[in-house]
Parts: sequence; C-alpha cells; structure tokens
Amino acid sequence: MIALIQRVNWAQVRIEESIHSHIGQGLLAFIGIEKEDNEEMANKLLDKILAYRVFADEDDKMNLDVKDIGGDLMLVSQFTLAADTSSGLRPGFSTAMPPAEAEKLYGYTLSAAKEKHEFVGSGKFAADMQIELENDGPVTFILKV
Repeated sequence: MIALIQRVNWAQVRIEESIHSHIGQGLLAFIGIEKEDNEEMANKLLDKILAYRVFADEDDKMNLDVKDIGGDLMLVSQFTLAADTSSGLRPGFSTAMPPAEAEKLYGYTLSAAKEKHEFVGSGKFAADMQIELENDGPVTFILKV
C-alpha cells in the first residue's frame, strides 16, 4: 500500500458540487492500493501515517505526529498511486488491485482509521472528486508498506 501524505491547514472533498467531507489542520492521505495488499498492510500503513512526525514542536523541529497536535485525518482513495511508471510515457495499472477488492480494502482502512483516530474525513471510492487543500509548508511524503 502507498500513501501520499500532505500536512494541511485544511482540506475538503467535493463531489458533484457538494462538500462531501472536510478537515481542519492535520493530514490528508491519498491511498493507493496494489494487488498484493491486505488488511495487515492497511493497519501497518495507517499506524505509520498516524505516528509520522511531520508537525513542528516548540523548537520548530518535525517531532510531533497528528495525534500530538490534536489534528484531523482525511483518507482519499487514489488508484493512480499504484500505477507503474517505470517505462514509457503512459502509466500502466496492472499493479493496481481490481476495483471491487480495492474498495473493500479502502473501506476496511477507513473503518480502522475511525477506530484509531478521533476525527477522520474521507473521499468516496471511485467517485469523481475535487480535492481542495491548503498544504502547510509544503510538507508532502510518500509512505509505502
């Protein structure tokens, strides 16, 4: 599994001109699901996201995680993160998990996040979404398990 995480001041997901979900300060995590991914990997990735120290402490060092600052978390499925971009000029998606299976694993990941963290926003699997955000920093990392 892959997560592209961004430290944000706020983020929101729009679907068909309506706000589907929004968060304040925290992390926006785009989740890419590959063929071999499973619930164990989802838990490992989620734990890493929640514990990843990307927020500044009193010395302005990145030593705090999203829980430490009482921040929000938003998970948005993004199958393009699972693309094979190693050759050519067009991405290949043979490494991505088939949609029906990926939707189940994304749903599991979202449910697990809600059990582990106080406020969790989300996208909608396979929807045409518009994501608006204010990246803080900018601070962006790719995590993979």
